[in-house]
Amino acid sequence: MSKSLAGKIALVTGASRGIGRAIAESLGQDGALVAVHYGKSKAAADEVVAKIKSQGGDAFAVGADLSKKGATQILFAAFDQELTTRTGDTKFDILINNAGIAPFVGFADTTEGVFDEIYTVNVKSLFLITQEAVKRLREGGRIISISTGAVRVPFPAVAAYSMLKAPLDNLTKSLAVELGARGITVNAVAPGVIDTDMSAFVRSADGEAFALGKQALKRVGKSDDIADVVSFLAGPKARWVTGQVIEATGGSALTF
Repeated sequence: MSKSLAGKIALVTGASRGIGRAIAESLGQDGALVAVHYGKSKAAADEVVAKIKSQGGDAFAVGADLSKKGATQILFAAFDQELTTRTGDTKFDILINNAGIAPFVGFADTTEGVFDEIYTVNVKSLFLITQEAVKRLREGGRIISISTGAVRVPFPAVAAYSMLKAPLDNLTKSLAVELGARGITVNAVAPGVIDTDMSAFVRSADGEAFALGKQALKRVGKSDDIADVVSFLAGPKARWVTGQVIEATGGSALTF
């Protein structure tokens, strides 16, 4: 079976679990060499690397706590060293900005500390990582960021998270214009409620009923549902798609 990403190198942030893990494994199955970024759990990232290798792919883990100052430099120092050892270069092809946090804290209870942490991980680190990645991306590369359907239909239980994902959508469009001359496509994928640790409420009967009551498709979304959309955007068949925020929400909140 042909591998659509054979010869490509991908960096996936927040890839040790959930949607990021599914994306990393999918890109590995498509033939990419995958850098599996983790924030705190090296053991979890190593499991992802082992899974990709067991399926005939190749991967390595890189760690950096994105809530800490200097995380971007730490991440790319490890990334560059590993790539140089493997390929003699630091160039790569695909950046997946997946890392993020979503504390279930409403508007009134969101402290300055909570707001700052969400901003640092979800906005600031994404911007800085993308800055560094662009210096290394080959012509015709891909940047794909994980947004959220909560930008279009804000979720009051995560007010700051909903607000602070919107800048990602704006950056996607801006970078699509800036990088288009290099043949680099820039897109975002906006999940709805997905069965991950971050949205564990959906694993209860009431949580599932809440999610299904909002969706056109009557099942709870899985990480693979998002990974498949990302894999399409990372591959050659998405060569003419850029500057888009593609919702993968199961048709959440389509009507009044």
